[in-house]
Amino acid sequence: MLVGIDVDKHTADAVKKGLQFGIHPSEVIEDALKALKADIQKAAYTKEIEDGMLRFIQDIASGKVELRAHPNKNIHAKVYIFRQEKEHEHAGWGSVITGSSNLTESGLERNFEFNVELRDHDEVKFALGEFEKLWEEGVAIKAPAVQEVKKETYLNDAFTPFEVYMKFLIEHFGKSIDFDPNNYKDLPPGFATLRYQIDAVEEGFEKLRKYNGFFLGDVVGLGKTVVGTMVAKEFAIHNGDDPRAGGTPPPLKRNWEDTISRFNLRFLDFISCGSLHKLKHPENYDLIIVDEAHKFRSDTTDMFDNLQRICKTPRRNPGPDGSRVKKVMLIERHPIEQQAGGHP
Repeated sequence: MLVGIDVDKHTADAVKKGLQFGIHPSEVIEDALKALKADIQKAAYTKEIEDGMLRFIQDIASGKVELRAHPNKNIHAKVYIFRQEKEHEHAGWGSVITGSSNLTESGLERNFEFNVELRDHDEVKFALGEFEKLWEEGVAIKAPAVQEVKKETYLNDAFTPFEVYMKFLIEHFGKSIDFDPNNYKDLPPGFATLRYQIDAVEEGFEKLRKYNGFFLGDVVGLGKTVVGTMVAKEFAIHNGDDPRAGGTPPPLKRNWEDTISRFNLRFLDFISCGSLHKLKHPENYDLIIVDEAHKFRSDTTDMFDNLQRICKTPRRNPGPDGSRVKKVMLIERHPIEQQAGGHP
């Protein structure tokens, strides 16, 4: 099998460095293996596909399949050459099929493809000569290198259950898995470092970053305002400026103002639920914090429509990721508490 590599990237690198275009064989192998690894990682998983990948690697290891990558041609042509072992000029030496088909289910079964079969001796010989010329220029990718790809993907059968478990934790919890609450900084005087709150801040901010919003729910007295404020401060740090945020019922305003002040956050507006329609410039807000979010549970109210307008209006200035989508934090007391009759 002869494959091409992305020569445009290498050409651009060479131009930037002022070098004459040329690629070292090690770079050719590295690029080909990266492409192989990407194919494995992106493939839809079925047992049949996994078995096919493993068989492909085994065939390279045994020498049944030989793989080479061309150093300076991004090969795209599909040419399939069939020939007998000995050349017979007048006895049907072989054939060449060229056209649009890939050797995939879509290429062979689903898509409308157009292919041509050539049987003339000179045409077969010409195609074979072109292929062998490219083959000789190609860089051989040996079995040990392909085996490394197996080790670096899910095809590796040496992973222990513990390693799989750790990988799951890292993927699910992200950076917070390495978080040490004892090193948490910027807590104002009088605030204790509580592990459950720190965990909530880290997980909440990660969800804010990843999904643009999250629910923060807990019973009264466990510090939802503090957690929400700490998430807002972490957002402000990563946002490059203090966020413009707001949205709280009037009875909670004093508590929020006191907490926000002690954490030294600026540029926050406190807007009552009944005054959302008065907000003239929703694009100025990057983060929306909604306390007692159950007040917006009905989508038939004017309050819901006004909050929806505020949340969906793009930000004036894009965030660090270039997005103008607002971040939204919905704060609510625990559902069990609500069913028990409200605040204890």
